[in-house]
Amino acid sequence: MKDAMMAGAIYVQTNEPDNAVIAYGRDASGMLERMGPYPTGGSGDAVPHLTSQGSVALSGDGRFLLVSNVASDDVSVFAVREDGLDLVRRTPTGPGPKSIAERDGLVYVLAAGKPRVAGFRLTDAELEPIPGAGSMLSAANADPAQVGFSPDGSLLVVTERGTDSIVSFPVMADGRLGEMRVVPSSGPTPYGFAFTPEGSTLVVTEAFRAEKGAAAASSYRVSMGEIVPVTRSLGNGRSEICWAVVGPDGRSVYTTNFADGAVSRYVVRQGASLTLGEVAAGLTEDGRPGLRDEDLTRDGRFLYAIDADAGRIVGWAVGTDGSLTPIGDWDGVPVTVAGLAAR
Repeated sequence: MKDAMMAGAIYVQTNEPDNAVIAYGRDASGMLERMGPYPTGGSGDAVPHLTSQGSVALSGDGRFLLVSNVASDDVSVFAVREDGLDLVRRTPTGPGPKSIAERDGLVYVLAAGKPRVAGFRLTDAELEPIPGAGSMLSAANADPAQVGFSPDGSLLVVTERGTDSIVSFPVMADGRLGEMRVVPSSGPTPYGFAFTPEGSTLVVTEAFRAEKGAAAASSYRVSMGEIVPVTRSLGNGRSEICWAVVGPDGRSVYTTNFADGAVSRYVVRQGASLTLGEVAAGLTEDGRPGLRDEDLTRDGRFLYAIDADAGRIVGWAVGTDGSLTPIGDWDGVPVTVAGLAAR
């Protein structure tokens, strides 16, 4: 791959005390080649299985990579090069930053240590705090898992596991947030989520159900800032569903099931309804735990996920019908590995 033009890259963080990003260059066939590591200058908590989606995030224009340092309470910004990364700066963001969202240079960071979101502007030199841009969440025990923007940037959404709620804020023109709205989750412990590209449907996973095989996801219709349940707690027969990404066609939703090594595929139908496409569209080793953070390449051709307990990255090619075909796996990440962003 060194002699050929890379088609893209995959980025994960080690979440070790001396935190670092491990990058993998990607060729046109989806094969990966390790690059790095690239120190963040901050600290991870060295605990396997960081409880969030979005601890590593690419800016929409692909120029910057943002990485949360959960133990040093800051976010590192890297400039993205074709052959690697350059650290730009670290910015304090609040205790226990676990999830990052960016849209058109507006960044919100979810600080889980004292549950709140804080807003910043991303420039070529730094993350600059926006005065008055932020909010506490709905409760001190919110235990949030992810922050994210709607595709048009008009809404900021946070999942709260501790309160079984989905919290949203309208986003003002100056980057500040409007009044908080709280919607009860259709099922317990809402965790990862993803919007369809046009923004009319929100799909949320429901993690850590007590019963084995009871993993589920729900869909919500999004209109004029309102989030309304449509399909409630649709089970997939697997266990501990957590992370979610939506394909560029807006139909296929891929969810990873931590406890049993499966990627399930849901299908978004008209009116924001949800059906189960494939219980196990992709597998690492059936029944073995470890499958975690995932992302699709921006062209939608490949899906990659962390197999944390095995210390590796796994990849699938995405078919035109949404099916997944294994393409390989790549060692070289610690069991504390967290977050995954793909381009």
